[in-house]
Amino acid sequence: MSEIKLDPFDIRIIKELTEDARIPMIQLAQKLKVSNTLVHQRVRKMKEAGILKNATYELDPLTLGYETSAYTQIMLTNSKAIRKVERELEKIPEIVECVNISGRYALLVHIYAENNRALRDVIYLKIQSLEEVEGTNTTFAFETAFRRNVPVEIGM
Repeated sequence: MSEIKLDPFDIRIIKELTEDARIPMIQLAQKLKVSNTLVHQRVRKMKEAGILKNATYELDPLTLGYETSAYTQIMLTNSKAIRKVERELEKIPEIVECVNISGRYALLVHIYAENNRALRDVIYLKIQSLEEVEGTNTTFAFETAFRRNVPVEIGM
């Protein structure tokens, strides 16, 4: 992917879209006091460059009945099996994020479960049952204080 240089106008568009990804382009153009065509061109350019990805809704796990959230570190028997394990972990719906990390543990997964018993089942029956998993270490998350996108001002 070629590096794209963001100008202050691109950054304004990004900030508006990260606040409300569903804003109509014509309304965004009016808000930014520019033409609708210019906004469409810039958004298309940033999508093609991979800067802007899926415009999605954020689900509220608690409202949906997921009372337990945890981060589990996963130790592997062989680091060469990491891609295979990642593919297997991706099949577990309760795992919402999987990150390759450094240190004693090779992977870190974020799990949402209905309750503690369901979390135990995910860890013991689904994760630890994988042949290449040597061990796990789990930390419960009480709540998320905040979540945000990366800053767009880097290199500016």
